[in-house]
Amino acid sequence: MARKKNELTEEQETKLKTQSSKRKITTKNAKVSKEQSSRVTKSSSSLRAKTKQSPEDLVQTAHNESVSSFAAETRKTSPVRNDGKKDKTDKMSAVTVSVYDISGKEIEMLNLPKEIFGAKVNLSLMAQAVRVYLANQRQGNASTKTRGEVTGSTRKIYRQKGTGRARHGGIRAPIFVKGGIAHGPKPQDYSLVMPKKMKRKALFSALTAKASGKQVAVIAGLESIEPKTKVMAQILTHFGLADKKAKVLLVMPHPNDTVTRAGRNLAGVTITAADRLNTYEILNAKSLVFMKDAIEKMEEVFLKEFKSKNAKNKMIN
Repeated sequence: MARKKNELTEEQETKLKTQSSKRKITTKNAKVSKEQSSRVTKSSSSLRAKTKQSPEDLVQTAHNESVSSFAAETRKTSPVRNDGKKDKTDKMSAVTVSVYDISGKEIEMLNLPKEIFGAKVNLSLMAQAVRVYLANQRQGNASTKTRGEVTGSTRKIYRQKGTGRARHGGIRAPIFVKGGIAHGPKPQDYSLVMPKKMKRKALFSALTAKASGKQVAVIAGLESIEPKTKVMAQILTHFGLADKKAKVLLVMPHPNDTVTRAGRNLAGVTITAADRLNTYEILNAKSLVFMKDAIEKMEEVFLKEFKSKNAKNKMIN
């Protein structure tokens, strides 16, 4: 009997050993499955974080990448100072454009001011500038007369009851002909105000977007042409801008009668001076044509404050 008890205990011990080994295997498998699931959840969470941007943000980033493609090619690395920090003065990229004559031949290369044509493109600021410009173009003088302002009698046209007709008061109610207008427009001011610095930044970002898209051309010798539409049309054909659908913005250094008379009758051509540039006209045009002296005029007009600040900083340092 003692031997049988010992044998039973041995059998029980083997069963216990097999059960414990199975438990260990299951725990190991559970740990492996947990690790794999954690890796999968981490990878899925990272993918979600990458694609968590809203459609507007995705469109904006894609537009910024396409707009800054030309600037990225010509961008120079910012110099490093002795303390290892990057110099903030040369963050913006330099943009070079070829200068053409009237016949369409390339004369020279011109370095455009990087503060104007190499600025950061801000889509929301440009949209705000366009909205302010269009709002300021509204006159807001539309006016209508109410029933109290229209000339006519205010007496009750017939008695209240007993006629079988609808009840009415005065004959100049909005329901009658020659009556007043209900909820009509009144003169109001639609103008909006935008700070000067924000206007400048929106203008620079619009010019940078056009320059990065290679939609900027510089022509020398336009001031010496004849004031004829035929001559201006021939000049624009050399650059492929004679099509009516091609919206062209011609920028002069100052108001020039000969250039204005030559291009004012061409469809799709808008002529303006350098100091009158605005964001809406730049974005509305498909291509910008600058007279060579207009670039210098823009530097004089738009970079006065920038140069004065740099001079003060140099004096302080």
